[in-house]
Amino acid sequence: MYEPIRTKSVHSTVDGPNPDFPHRSREEELDIQLAGHLAALLAVTDELRALEGSADLDTAAEQLAEQVGRLRGGPAPVRVSGARRERSAVALHRRAHALAGRALVVAASRADTAAAILAAERMDAHTAALEPRALASR
Repeated sequence: MYEPIRTKSVHSTVDGPNPDFPHRSREEELDIQLAGHLAALLAVTDELRALEGSADLDTAAEQLAEQVGRLRGGPAPVRVSGARRERSAVALHRRAHALAGRALVVAASRADTAAAILAAERMDAHTAALEPRALASR
């Protein structure tokens, strides 16, 4: 009655993973996500350094660049200096705090102690940077 199917279904995964389609493990996906969060935090840190340079921000930027390079399996990321957007320091500290929080969550789920410690330290630093400004604006 019916003609049998002669080709494999494109919708079925019965034969296992397709070797033509790249698959990543959960660990690799978390590495990519964590590297992205840390790279974004590095960009905001560089903006803050251009706006209000300090030794703490310089050290943090170097540590962030090192972690991003480690997670991406290569050299430290290329950084653009002098590319400054006109944002307030308060907005940048808030953005950096949020990014560090995201990085902390991913680092904790991937059990990356070095990245988790760095993210927690950055959260604390940006919280401390916001406290005197919040009191002065009242």
